[in-house]
Amino acid sequence: MTKRILVATACLLVGTLAIARVSRSEPVPPREPLASMPWTIGEWKGRDGGAFDERILRVLAVDDYLNRVYGAGSERVGLYVGYYRSQREGDTIHSPLNCLPGAGWEPVKKERVALSVGPAGPVTVNQFTIEKGLDREIVLYWYQSHGRIVASEYWGRAYMVLDALRLNRTDGALVRVIAPVNDRDSDGEAAAQQSARRFASSILPTLSRYLPD
Repeated sequence: MTKRILVATACLLVGTLAIARVSRSEPVPPREPLASMPWTIGEWKGRDGGAFDERILRVLAVDDYLNRVYGAGSERVGLYVGYYRSQREGDTIHSPLNCLPGAGWEPVKKERVALSVGPAGPVTVNQFTIEKGLDREIVLYWYQSHGRIVASEYWGRAYMVLDALRLNRTDGALVRVIAPVNDRDSDGEAAAQQSARRFASSILPTLSRYLPD
């Protein structure tokens, strides 16, 4: 197993070096800006989640992003989408596994879950339970590029190298959905999971307009 991991890692490194030699002018198809995403998606009504300060934006190095809060009745979820036009110069997608602990949140449970997206069939995404003090949240996230949804950071990187060589494109995005857990409810964690999954399933058909295939 270790040998296979080392070989795969070496292949990724070689691929990463190879894409640096390919033309840096990437033919990214036209797309709508993330700010034009609907404020109402099904039963969910959105509001602005606030702009990030310059320090955070320098770390993220995104070319476009969306930060909103959507609600349906008593349910609330946060939506973040960070889009990168190119990942050739080291401005790569930041995994929540690296960012959340820096903000004081610690992951306590990790799993993969399937989201229903209609006739296209289910897609697999990451689900985390995170804690900070007495607060808990459910986090769903995935990597999305060129019509492909990937949970694994490793495979997301591998597909980026493949698409750079095949299509001369390294554009991609991270999509993250967060739902707070109401600990006053005995089923608070399960309810938060359902809210996050229902919302994520509802936005997946919409995202393709903003993240080019």
